Amino acid sequence: MPRYQFWVYIMCSSTGVLYIGVTNDIERRAIEHKRKQTPGFTAKYNVTRLVHCEEFQYIDQAIAREKELKGWRRDMKVALIESENPEWIDIAAE
Repeated sequence: MPRYQFWVYIMCSSTGVLYIGVTNDIERRAIEHKRKQTPGFTAKYNVTRLVHCEEFQYIDQAIAREKELKGWRRDMKVALIESENPEWIDIAAE
């Protein structure tokens, strides 16, 4: 059985706006956000830095985690990001 990869990710703007999404190709999706290829929230608010991501084997797991994170208060999202990326470095640049 092939191994599928799905990602839940958090991106941010230079002013601290957060965006949580899910994708099957984290590199492609980060580039799309950086280039503002899709009109909408992330393009409007200049959300271009990938600051957190989690990998899942199954899409239903990823979607459940995305919904869970979206339900969190902002301070909990910030604590999650800072637990692994205290400098809020753009991990897509690596």
